[in-house]
Amino acid sequence: MSKSRILIVMLALGVSLPAFAQQNHGDVDAYSACKDLPTHSQLRSALSMARGQSNGGFNLDMWGTVVNRDGVVCAVAFTGTNRGAQWPGSRVISAQKANTANAFSLPQLALSTANLYSAVQPGGSLFGLQASNPVNTRVAYRGDPSDYGQSNDPMVGGRIGGVNVFGGGLALYNSKGQLIGGVGVSGDSSCADHNIAWRTRHTLKLDLVPAGVSGDAARPDNIVYDITPATGVMIGVSANGWGHPACSALATTIAAGLPAIP
Repeated sequence: MSKSRILIVMLALGVSLPAFAQQNHGDVDAYSACKDLPTHSQLRSALSMARGQSNGGFNLDMWGTVVNRDGVVCAVAFTGTNRGAQWPGSRVISAQKANTANAFSLPQLALSTANLYSAVQPGGSLFGLQASNPVNTRVAYRGDPSDYGQSNDPMVGGRIGGVNVFGGGLALYNSKGQLIGGVGVSGDSSCADHNIAWRTRHTLKLDLVPAGVSGDAARPDNIVYDITPATGVMIGVSANGWGHPACSALATTIAAGLPAIP
């Protein structure tokens, strides 16, 4: 081999090896990390079933993501005929919601992303939370887009991060009441997203929620619609501090009748 060809090969290796190492840095073995969580096919089936019901939104297709307790993405799925049948931006938002619900829930207290809306507004008890724990853009946007929403979605195995503060993210509690991760859905109104996420979690039988802030013992981490107009406060004031804006009368009615926890 000529000196020039040897140099070309060395340069190629010098560029590709660090790039490959960076691409895989921080990822984990998803098989072992996610063994107690829904598979891609289970998530897609449950998500499609929930999306097919009336949810008080625009009847749009959805993205869904499951993360484990460490925030590692375990499954990403969509309900449409292809990855462009639902808002492309909702893929990462669904993962962000799953991460948020997991990251801010505890074994004894669940907080849905819907519960966080009022608390993070100016003057709220958690103001600024939405700016913490940013999305890991390397995990969010890497890989071949043709794999998005498939069993080999490039987010799987990575820690996505991110904080989202409107409806669509729920913590996952197994049959023993153990907190094992979170699910997030996105693609419709935030209120419909919550209803779809709730039904998805219920179908997956991961809704043994211990307690929450909703005031409804049968639905502890349900969305709360108690924001009323207030002078000088553009979004209004939540009576219990965990309220979410209403999107439609139908979505509000549906939320009140969502399946109760086991």
